[in-house]
Amino acid sequence: MLSRTADSLYWLARYVERAENIARIVLVGHRMASMAGSLGSPGNEWHSTLVATGCEGDFFAKYETAEAEAVIDYLIRDPDNPSSILSCFETARRNARAVRTALTVDMWDALNETWYQARTGNRFAVRPESLPSLLEWVKERSLLFNGAYANTMLRNDAYYFTRLGTFIERADNTARILDVKYHVLLPRHEDVGGALDYYHWQAILRSVSALRSYHWVYHDRLKPWLVAELLILRPEMPRSLLSCSEQIVRHLELLAEAHGGLRGECHRIAGEMHARLRYGRVQDIFQSGLHEFLTDFIDRSVVLGAEISRLYLL
Repeated sequence: MLSRTADSLYWLARYVERAENIARIVLVGHRMASMAGSLGSPGNEWHSTLVATGCEGDFFAKYETAEAEAVIDYLIRDPDNPSSILSCFETARRNARAVRTALTVDMWDALNETWYQARTGNRFAVRPESLPSLLEWVKERSLLFNGAYANTMLRNDAYYFTRLGTFIERADNTARILDVKYHVLLPRHEDVGGALDYYHWQAILRSVSALRSYHWVYHDRLKPWLVAELLILRPEMPRSLLSCSEQIVRHLELLAEAHGGLRGECHRIAGEMHARLRYGRVQDIFQSGLHEFLTDFIDRSVVLGAEISRLYLL
């Protein structure tokens, strides 16, 4: 496969996944802000949302304060933000057009229809009351595309690059969503373990569609260390860091086999990250600092993506 085709497939998958991930993070911020307001404890939920998406610096170059309306507009439809949902769909379709013949009909139809609906009508004319339904639509469109390629692509290197893009982006997002909780500082009069703290953890689980999974696995009320364990170390949770890491290692190995055993630094980094997660313990993560662990994981994911590009996509 030509490197430019592999590159387009890899980034196509990443941008579709990123659109869904931004929607999930904004939904967390929206729910946390609503909960805080109803409990009379307004905090810094929208600023935290910017930090989690990695858009804080560019946002404050354009705006002075992190007001809800400005943050929502910037993360959902601002063309100046390359990671806004609308920009992600635009970039994904541009990559798809570049490799149209490498896509199945179902993949192209799912993505093209998403792009068309996003650009027409008033779907992205966001109002507070319509925000949740818009974000749910974004999630549904991403799931439709993922289902299309999972069920129609040949299992060859084109598929492997697409899967790599999906899972590298998904792992990064899970770490960022968990880190939102670190940045949402509780008001001084609100004890950790109080009502607001409980609803914050609930919002995080809902954002990754894992609230029911949590109760299925643990049969217990929400506890921070168990939420973290589910989203970091549990292999049966499909959005956990460990589950994503397993998929990354698997598809890198399949690529190596498809390219005559070609391996590089990306294989070592992916294997090391997977081993840390597979043999890690949530007690050790909390002891060393959840925020520090997540920040380190996000930084390593960036390096891993760069090494994949260096070996296969340049």
